[in-house]
Amino acid sequence: MTITLTMNDVGLSNIQQIERFTDGADPIDFCGPSRREKYAWIEHTLMRFRYRRIRKKERSAVKRFIMKMTGYADAQTKRLIRQYLRSGRVLLSAKRKHRFPTVYTTDDVALLATVDNAHERLSGPATKKILEREHTLFGKPTYARLAGISVSHLYNLRGKRQYVSHATTYEKTKAAIVPIGDRRKPDSQGNPGFLRVDSVHQGDRDKEKGVYHVNLVDEVVQWEIVVCVEGISELFLEPALEAALAAFPFRILNFHSDNGGEYINRVVARLLQKLLIDQTKSRARRTNDNALVECKNGAVVRKWMGHGHIPRKHADLINDFYRSWFNEYLNFHRPCGFATVETLANGRQKKVYDVYRTPFEALKTHPGAKNLLKEGVTMEQLGKTALRMSDTDYAMMMQKQRAALFKKLSR
Repeated sequence: MTITLTMNDVGLSNIQQIERFTDGADPIDFCGPSRREKYAWIEHTLMRFRYRRIRKKERSAVKRFIMKMTGYADAQTKRLIRQYLRSGRVLLSAKRKHRFPTVYTTDDVALLATVDNAHERLSGPATKKILEREHTLFGKPTYARLAGISVSHLYNLRGKRQYVSHATTYEKTKAAIVPIGDRRKPDSQGNPGFLRVDSVHQGDRDKEKGVYHVNLVDEVVQWEIVVCVEGISELFLEPALEAALAAFPFRILNFHSDNGGEYINRVVARLLQKLLIDQTKSRARRTNDNALVECKNGAVVRKWMGHGHIPRKHADLINDFYRSWFNEYLNFHRPCGFATVETLANGRQKKVYDVYRTPFEALKTHPGAKNLLKEGVTMEQLGKTALRMSDTDYAMMMQKQRAALFKKLSR
């Protein structure tokens, strides 16, 4: 609570009284009507209590009393007491502080608010250009001063109280930070089990949402599992993710996605915690954090499923096709490019995609691959699946299955 009063403390005649007063008025703040009156009262108080002669403890009590009555900070109170000890007076400084001349008037601030209201508050450079055009191109003298304003000072005027009270545009509420997942790039150290995850939407038609493809790609061996869901809400996504993670033959250690709400939510976080999988999310302005799965979205999902609208009711049919044919083709019969990193003379690194092998071959040739497999999965079982059909024979069979699928979808 703050009380404004005229300085009158004649009832306090000794140090003990002002100590009791200061302690008793601790929740109350006092302030005088003017700085000149405060300075005069401080000088009178220091003289009345013989500040030059009293002990250190008593000086501290007087200083606290002055701070309570004037509202001044400790540093300013000490400065005024030093002035009294040096000259015997507490006076306002005769120096006049340098002040820059005021260039833009209240009329200019009001005019800027009018321009911003008309244009829905454009960026600073765009608004500056409008002010210049109003003066030079359209010959309006009222814009003479604002025509030469800098962008930085334009934002200063937007912060003035007069502008805020007249502006009709407001900043949107900033989104709350969701403390789910670490915002960092995963460090696989060359070991499988670090997934990059993204979703692909199959278009809208007549305000009806299409199906969603969820694409999960291992960072090291490029093992890929695709599932299809009706929507990306927790109702559809949780069982789909659980099935997709179970389809990988090796243990999953990390789940990395962008910052979309379909993956950064408590349901997915709880599922990953149950499976002891670390969750990370992409960093701002780091487009390469999820580049692998973004490439696979175009080269795999879009290439085979197209861009046309597919209604949500067909999600189960597409998911059966993925589970029965497509995922096996991707991992056992479709070669992927693996980069060899070359260090140039200037120290920069260059990636050369000179090695092509299927994800199964990449897993098989990985050192210690047998120790990475899930319980009940052996390299021999995976090898039998890979050799069951040739790559081209399997691809032709899958083409027939895809044609049958799209024939059902067209009905």
